[in-house]
Amino acid sequence: MRILGVDPGSRHCGWAVVERHGGRVQALAWGRFSPSADGSLAGRLLAIASGLAAAIAEHRPDAAVVERVFHGVSSRSLIVLAEARGAILLELARAGLPVHELAPAAIKSAVAGSGRADKQQVARMVRLQLALGARSLAADASDALAVALAGSQLVGLSVARRVSS
Repeated sequence: MRILGVDPGSRHCGWAVVERHGGRVQALAWGRFSPSADGSLAGRLLAIASGLAAAIAEHRPDAAVVERVFHGVSSRSLIVLAEARGAILLELARAGLPVHELAPAAIKSAVAGSGRADKQQVARMVRLQLALGARSLAADASDALAVALAGSQLVGLSVARRVSS
């Protein structure tokens, strides 16, 4: 099963595709969409949606997992993040993918063994579990790999909350 993981953002949006065969998970592709910061929000959202559509067409995932909105950010940031998630969810729905949502703590717990793990601990476990070694990973791509890795473990176990039907 191929899982697309998405770490939403309006300035940088991480994405990753992993494939699970039994108990083995392999990272197939990852990256981040970084639309022009001087463009309009609508233009940035369009760039993210277009990039996501291209990644879906190329890697053909079976399901998608999106990180749930984090509540510790400012209200303005939360609104912009919610708008980015809306564009992402719309593109995933257009592709006909089953979409699941995971809270940051659930992702950390699935990947690093603790819902309170910090970003460095999660990134280290992503590298270890996916045998990535010293490959260069942007923080957003590493986060998306964590989302996809957690999703590969949780999708189908009814731990992830279904967002679309």
